[in-house]
Amino acid sequence: MSVETLSIPPLFVSHGAPNMILHESATRSFLDRLGDELPRPKAVITVSAHFMASRPAVVADPKPEMIYDFGGFERELYTMKYPAPGDPALAERALGLLDAAGLDPARIEKRGFDHGSWAPMKLMYPAADLPVVQLSVQPRRDPRHHYEVGRALAPLAKEGVLILASGSLTHNLHEAFDRFGGMKPLDAPEPEWVSAFADWFVEKTAEGDVEALLDYRERAPFAGRNHPTDEHLLPFFVALGAGGAGVPIHRETQFAVLALDAYRFAG
Repeated sequence: MSVETLSIPPLFVSHGAPNMILHESATRSFLDRLGDELPRPKAVITVSAHFMASRPAVVADPKPEMIYDFGGFERELYTMKYPAPGDPALAERALGLLDAAGLDPARIEKRGFDHGSWAPMKLMYPAADLPVVQLSVQPRRDPRHHYEVGRALAPLAKEGVLILASGSLTHNLHEAFDRFGGMKPLDAPEPEWVSAFADWFVEKTAEGDVEALLDYRERAPFAGRNHPTDEHLLPFFVALGAGGAGVPIHRETQFAVLALDAYRFAG
């Protein structure tokens, strides 16, 4: 008798600062329980804002190493391990789908887990017993390109693969510091330019208004102030393309200006 494979809804999560994994917060608690609340996937494809390439790059390592792509944080972060295996067969499947869509993917090896991948995975699946394949963003390409990447990978969600897009709903690090050069308080109130942007994304995502979302730079309130550069929002569009209309499943703002919202897509 055949066993039906569960379809896994694509997710967008905001991974926050690397040391979020060490300190209590609403977002840490959310990620800590999220893995238990989802159908268990057979594998995960992570799309991290910190993995950037000129075209869609898929990591085919069977045993990825670690990347500590940050500085100035607690010493113990630099010894953390996430020993999840890779999945070369899944990497080849993803490459085939991307190639069939005309997206000119690249197969690469010897590229470890950056914190956009390992930090949320360590909270969601601490046993590190799920295979993980990494996919890059292309910071010189627009949201529509990333939406098409997600559409190409959509069959994988129906095959039991979790597409985990990891970035930040807002990402203006300059505004996270006070005038003395220190970080604002974790629970500092968010300004209207952050809440208006985050609320707009809730509305347009729930409506399935793909065109508005893809044109967020022109249509969303305070888009440039919330994202001086695009890379931390580009994973969102991969998840949108893979899943369709979505709903927020977590909302929190830290340091006044970093909206760490998360979305589930299953339209």
